[in-house]
Amino acid sequence: MIPLPCFSKDLKITPALGEKLAKLGLMSDQDVLLHIPLRYEDETRITPVADLRLGVFAQVQVTVVEQSVQYRGRRSLLVTTQDVAGDVLVVRFLSFYPNTLAAFREGALVRIQGEPRMGHYGVEMVHPRFQKVSDATPLSEHLTPVYPTTEGLTQAAWRKLMARAMDVVDLPEILPTQILDETWPTLNQAVRLLHAPPPDVNPSALTERDHPAWARIKFEELLAQQISLTQAKLKRASEHAPSLQAKSDVLNRFVAQLPFALTGAQQRAWALIADDMHRSQPMHRLLQGDVGSGKTVLAALACAQCVAAGWQAAVMAPTEILAEQLFEKLRGWFEPLGVRVVWLASSVKKKDKTQAYAEITAHEAHIVVGTHALIQEAVQFHQLGLAVIDEQHRFGVAQRLALRHKMQSSVLMAGRTDLADYAPHQLMMSATPIPRTLALSYFADLDVAIIDELPPNRTPVVTKLIDQQRRGDVVEKVARDVAAGRQVYWVCPLIEESEALELQTAIDTHATLSEALPELRIGLVHGRLNAADKRAVMQAFVAHELDVLVATTVIEVGVDVANASVMVIEHAERFGLAQLHQLRGRVGRGAAHSTCILLYDKPLSAIAKQRLKTMYETTDGFEVARQDLLLRGAGEFLGTRQSGLPLLRFADIEMDVELLERARDAAAWLWQHNPQAATAHLKRWLAQREHYLAG
Repeated sequence: MIPLPCFSKDLKITPALGEKLAKLGLMSDQDVLLHIPLRYEDETRITPVADLRLGVFAQVQVTVVEQSVQYRGRRSLLVTTQDVAGDVLVVRFLSFYPNTLAAFREGALVRIQGEPRMGHYGVEMVHPRFQKVSDATPLSEHLTPVYPTTEGLTQAAWRKLMARAMDVVDLPEILPTQILDETWPTLNQAVRLLHAPPPDVNPSALTERDHPAWARIKFEELLAQQISLTQAKLKRASEHAPSLQAKSDVLNRFVAQLPFALTGAQQRAWALIADDMHRSQPMHRLLQGDVGSGKTVLAALACAQCVAAGWQAAVMAPTEILAEQLFEKLRGWFEPLGVRVVWLASSVKKKDKTQAYAEITAHEAHIVVGTHALIQEAVQFHQLGLAVIDEQHRFGVAQRLALRHKMQSSVLMAGRTDLADYAPHQLMMSATPIPRTLALSYFADLDVAIIDELPPNRTPVVTKLIDQQRRGDVVEKVARDVAAGRQVYWVCPLIEESEALELQTAIDTHATLSEALPELRIGLVHGRLNAADKRAVMQAFVAHELDVLVATTVIEVGVDVANASVMVIEHAERFGLAQLHQLRGRVGRGAAHSTCILLYDKPLSAIAKQRLKTMYETTDGFEVARQDLLLRGAGEFLGTRQSGLPLLRFADIEMDVELLERARDAAAWLWQHNPQAATAHLKRWLAQREHYLAG
């Protein structure tokens, strides 16, 4: 339950202001004082108009030359000004009041703060802050803080509130000196310096966040994160789970029938997973490996061990195509062994669903594969021992927790009081490798197993960057490869034409390729096809009844066609790195030489150039992921795992890796030597967000 706001009378917070603060997660006096500025604006100096840089905040002092109210489409105020050097700056207001007109009367001296841009009349500022001044008006003596805010809370209001908070709120030291750097200020000193920087502080040290005060704040935040993750891990370690010791020979027979030997990396990862499943605490392990590294067979081994112990396994995937591919593979492996594998998805007919529900409840179904349909109320397991979640980053915290709760709700409904406090083992899988810094921070509560080698029959995929103007050459290559008996994916980013983006669409591409290559069998699959039609097209491609599959990114994960050796990605500049790498992983699954062709359109943005450069230079998923993290930042990279888990506001896990490692060690030390301080520190920084930590 999220607590109600609790502010002291000294802070003079009205109910209306309290509501606005609550939207930002600020529920107490300490929360307010710890609402550190997002950035700073330099109002300590005047910048000549001639030295302004487009898009960079600056303060200018100018004299008004003239003002005019214009009515082109909408009413606006246009003010022409010039500084002492005679350089002109145009100021525009799209909405204004009488006091604005009064401040910008001809001849008035005005100090303006804002970001310049190029407009119709030259360099301009739109809706800048301003104040009427005289030649004697002093400049600010310190940088002006800019706070993260919400609607109805101006920066002026924040500065007044912070001035009161610094007068009435104290932040006593919680952390022992053993874990602090002696060069850091106290928390009180650090917070006050960041809210009101004194004149002698180097402005760049504040804006670049490399001042000792920033180091103290970043450490505090990283430590809270590490303590919370350690707490979550310890909590799970105190829970109960079935010890999945084999009672039948299902596991041995499964291994014996595999037509290949596990790689060394697979064997090492499986040893960790098997050991986890033998324990009576719930496994909470992430299995990560590059596309094509063989994660599915390890998931199957885990299911086999679970079934051999007399329990049920659930396998959940984010899309029907991926879930059905897993179902077909697992059914092919297990049904010869007498293990019943059932399929659940929204497209399954009502009659078949009803039968599947009955089999699951009666323990006639041993392994259940599906999409979100697995966590619906109608699904009641007899005894769920293992939950496998594929592409786990695509599921939110609540969805992943739902499978854990499935076991508890099922056993209670069945009257199995002996299992009421049990949780299933969880194996999460991801083909998006986690960079080291993320593993140290956001995923520190997980045990990680890594498959860091590809099966021996895999051939490296050659990546080529080709301008759209050479599209004809690519079409010719497709014809040659198909003539040699190979199959081709051709991926497009949109289904329908978008005038704004002018992208080649899957539907148009299918038509143009069919016209250019009439002798080829060309199929089309996209997200708007119903499940049955998607299935039919995919099965035709798998059976080599199609030569070319034109598709949107529905084939991003899970599709395994060994004979497909060419992947063409249309408008590759529009895709993210993770998507490009996943798509590239759809080829190179057989012995044939494989190619990934990235068709791009000019001009390319700087980020698009870096993405394509990374794809061209490396096939290493960990390096791709590291570059992706640098380009996108942790928030975007983490995706739906972030449904809940609070993002870092101050620390940058790539730039502050030393602080991160120090915080990790300090968290472990605190739990062992001063758990009271650990708990108090966590309450100070994450009091309102503790309900997010269960995932």
